[in-house]
Amino acid sequence: MFFSATGNKATIDSKIQQRSEKLASVDVNLSSEQDAYLKATASEIVSFIAEGQWTASAVLEAYIKRSVQAQEATNCVTEIMFDEARLRAKELDEEFASTGRIRGPFHGIPFSLKDQFDYKGYDSTLGFTEWANKPATEHATLVAQIIDAGGIPFVKTNVPQTMFAFECNNPLWGRSLNPYNAAYTCGGSSGGESALLALDGSALGIGSDIGGSLRMPPAYCGVYSLKPGSGRISIGGAQDPSPTFEGIHIVTGPIARSLTDLHLFCRTIFGLADPTGGAVPLPYRDARLPAKLKFGYYTSDEFIKASPANKRAVLETVDALRKKGHECVEFTPPGAHEALVVFLALTSADSYKKMLSHLGPDPMDASLTLAVYGARAPRFLTALAGWVLKTFFGDPKAAEVITSAGSKSYLEYSDWVGRRQQVVLDFRKKFGTNTVFDGIIAPVQAMPQLPHGATVSFSPLAAATVLYNVLDVPAGVLPVTRVDPEKDALTEEWTKRQGEGSRFMEDQIFRNNKPLYDVAPMKGMPVAIQVVGKRWEEEKVLAMMDVVDDA
Repeated sequence: MFFSATGNKATIDSKIQQRSEKLASVDVNLSSEQDAYLKATASEIVSFIAEGQWTASAVLEAYIKRSVQAQEATNCVTEIMFDEARLRAKELDEEFASTGRIRGPFHGIPFSLKDQFDYKGYDSTLGFTEWANKPATEHATLVAQIIDAGGIPFVKTNVPQTMFAFECNNPLWGRSLNPYNAAYTCGGSSGGESALLALDGSALGIGSDIGGSLRMPPAYCGVYSLKPGSGRISIGGAQDPSPTFEGIHIVTGPIARSLTDLHLFCRTIFGLADPTGGAVPLPYRDARLPAKLKFGYYTSDEFIKASPANKRAVLETVDALRKKGHECVEFTPPGAHEALVVFLALTSADSYKKMLSHLGPDPMDASLTLAVYGARAPRFLTALAGWVLKTFFGDPKAAEVITSAGSKSYLEYSDWVGRRQQVVLDFRKKFGTNTVFDGIIAPVQAMPQLPHGATVSFSPLAAATVLYNVLDVPAGVLPVTRVDPEKDALTEEWTKRQGEGSRFMEDQIFRNNKPLYDVAPMKGMPVAIQVVGKRWEEEKVLAMMDVVDDA
């Protein structure tokens, strides 16, 4: 039920069979003692092992069992490294028994890896059948750093085809589901990772982000994450279908079940030597926050306004911060729509030929339809579509999004890079480089979650996260509430046109006969916010997330 046949059916059947055999070897029944391991944070796991109360092997077995249960519920796992993980846990236990010292800050923590991260001896397929049966010859830099610090990678997790979508489906491994509601997506591209962590199937995980992939999936699944700026964590050995693209920087970062574990990860990884030269030698620095912080916040970026649930998440956070004595000032973020236009213009500059060159016999996933065919349509057609949106729908913003996509000459590409740089300059003038705001509280997206298939038509919802990729600043995600049908129903604020957003998009989301936003089936699902900081201030973002979490 989780996959469909393609021209590489034999490859798919073989990979699925290998995974199934490894999963079937596990007795999934959990003892009360193992439940305690699963409830512990990654930081607590290390502490209990260091005190001699727990062993790495015992902890690992609990997470192996739970990962199998999570896989059965959500189809979130790809590669299985149980045997290697058990050997590593045994080695750590023997070392601790001999020395009485833990190997490092991650000693005994079971780690999951987004599928793109190379693990020696295993595939990094990204869901491409043509990339199957081509195991990595060495670990990705970040994976090696995790192992050196005592971490135990034991599974890899699912991603959308090409990793350029925020649903999680591909022809090789199939579709991953939201752990709260199987009718909804877990997000993408770090979707399998977020689903697994939400179900306590891993203690700590790693993902990546070029347009929201470290933020939308954790938000959909109710877990924590940090998207750092480029240069803080190595991307060496993280496979990518367009590895030479530099128009928008891809970054790697942690996904966790607690803020404490985000701190642990960054304290351990920041500043480590990167043989690829991509990460700067800037160690973790403890952030010293003033007693009274000044936050900017918004519920509409004037492209797509936040839904009632997402708006409430921001406003309740603001109210809680004000009660703690912090200043919160509403503002309109400059350049959110322009950032999306620039993002699409740059990423589509070759009409996605490089990204899709790895499909082979695999069918292109439907979630890519709007982006790919929009970029490959003749310019006169996109110009006509833009004119229709502007003239008959009164929506120049949607028109500009459509007309920005497509192949470009070097001269055109250079001009778009200039527009990207201008977005950054304009935002810095508003956000400030010194004292205007300490941080920003923002929706992760206009929707709390999306049902399967929605990204076919609603991929521009990524504008809310894309902004901070274009700006290349750190942004963290934390869950703050749950969808409540009584509190979060549509009102005239949404059903009647108000504000400067995209009329075409907001009509489909809030005002049509069957709007995308349907609060009833989302009851109880998590709603998160973004906490955004300035360039090179990842530690301050984490500290501000602590303030929000405590409020």
